[in-house]
Amino acid sequence: MTPRIYEPLLRHRSGLLAGALLALFAHAVSAAAQEERAIELTTATIADLNAAMDAGAVTAERLVELCLERIARYDEAGPRINAVITTNPRALDRARALDAERAADGPRSPLHGIPVVVKDNFDTGDLPTTAGSFLLADSVPPDDAFVVRRLREAGAIVLAKVNMSEFASGGAMSSLGGITRNPHDPTRTPSGSSGGTGAAIAAGYGFLGLGSDTGGSVRWPSTANGVVGLKPTMGLVSRDGIVPLALSFDTAGPMARSVHDVAVGLSALAGHDPADPATAASAGRVEDDYTRFLDPDALEGARLGLARDFLGADDEVDWVVEAAVAAMRAAGAEVVEVRFPSWLLEVEDDFYTAIRWPEFRHQIEGYLETLGEGFPRDLDELVARSRGLASRDEGIRPNPGRWSLFLRENASGETTASTHVAVREHALPLVRAVIEGLMDENRLDAIVYPTAPTRPARLDRDPGVARPAPSPVRFANLSGFPDLIVPAGFTGGGLPVGLSFLGRAFSEPRLLALGYAFERRVGALRVPEHTPALAGETIRFRPMPPR
Repeated sequence: MTPRIYEPLLRHRSGLLAGALLALFAHAVSAAAQEERAIELTTATIADLNAAMDAGAVTAERLVELCLERIARYDEAGPRINAVITTNPRALDRARALDAERAADGPRSPLHGIPVVVKDNFDTGDLPTTAGSFLLADSVPPDDAFVVRRLREAGAIVLAKVNMSEFASGGAMSSLGGITRNPHDPTRTPSGSSGGTGAAIAAGYGFLGLGSDTGGSVRWPSTANGVVGLKPTMGLVSRDGIVPLALSFDTAGPMARSVHDVAVGLSALAGHDPADPATAASAGRVEDDYTRFLDPDALEGARLGLARDFLGADDEVDWVVEAAVAAMRAAGAEVVEVRFPSWLLEVEDDFYTAIRWPEFRHQIEGYLETLGEGFPRDLDELVARSRGLASRDEGIRPNPGRWSLFLRENASGETTASTHVAVREHALPLVRAVIEGLMDENRLDAIVYPTAPTRPARLDRDPGVARPAPSPVRFANLSGFPDLIVPAGFTGGGLPVGLSFLGRAFSEPRLLALGYAFERRVGALRVPEHTPALAGETIRFRPMPPR
């Protein structure tokens, strides 16, 4: 019989044995966690790619090669998505240099070595910036736009300049790049004006894209192509170096295949720029890392307003939106119906054009003055030169829809005219007050609505102006408020439907949290049927242990 004096020791040894067994079990669990992972290029997040690069399973050089292969297969051949205007001939050199830097010093940021695509109205000092127009063909600006410089400083690789609605307005085509097609259905529009960015991200040509938004130009292509997009608060992101459409509304915005990746992009883009006075408003409101706000449970206890005014134009879009509302309620959100004042719905287009048209007339002249010899100097000259092209000529495609809009812009008057001044100084603050009041009275975290009330139009029926009125997206431009678009589902024909989350000024952290929780709940990201995964795009690796 064992003496009682030894019982504590036996219990201690038994505890040591149990502890050892627990440690072995924990080690086994940890080892299992480090088992081989497989990620697909077409669905990988930027975090996935960083994990793979940390493990040595893929390099920036290889990512560039894979993206270029997809461009060759799907943009220049196959469905001919036609999203790319120019590929960067130095992208592989840049990737090799960044790989060497990562090996020596580690990554600069989560964007280190990540291929990105840039709408062709963002200045790039090493590549032409054309605004999609033959009128600016081969124009290389003196330096990068502020946000392009921020991306490069973060380690991103500008892989391509992508197609757009010419001078950021009209249908999803340009005289230099032609018509861009929707990778979910090449007979449908990718929408504009950032249609090339939306199509390129959906088709897997890059992992982050830059779009510009003046009246929905990030958000329509995001919903049409089934990707995530953000129109930030006016003043959060610099407009310097973007071919202007109307500076009262213009802003840059990130587009990607996940809310996480949009948050990564915003972390690099946001910040004060001395060359853009509007960014002074962001002082003290810029976050270094927007990914830290991503919360899978953010819908629980959230209060959202469903803007019923923007439903009723397409039964299938409405069905997806109602299903999205049900999903958010199931996640713990309270969703109430809200209505915009009828008089505001009636005048929003008048408010918009009163600002947009005369500002383009005035502001494009300022941009053209920065270009070298041989380019147009004002809108009169843009009109005159465009009238000289009546048919296809060596890759140049007539774009009479956009050029006709030149005439309306040119006849719209001065920015000093009483109508323009009255709308800018009185109507725009009025719109902000109405939306803030709607949110305050209903205690809302955000207002939600279908980003586009109808499915993407057929290309032969997309003149770029026949959109359901009133436009839901323009209220974010009129107010300057942020609007996050997240894929919500698909029509019976496989066309994407997006849901907008409209918030107060500088509420991007909250919108990203809500959008992330919604994305996790509905899981509506799909690889487009016409741009499927290619052989060799699966990346296998064992994750590195946490640092």
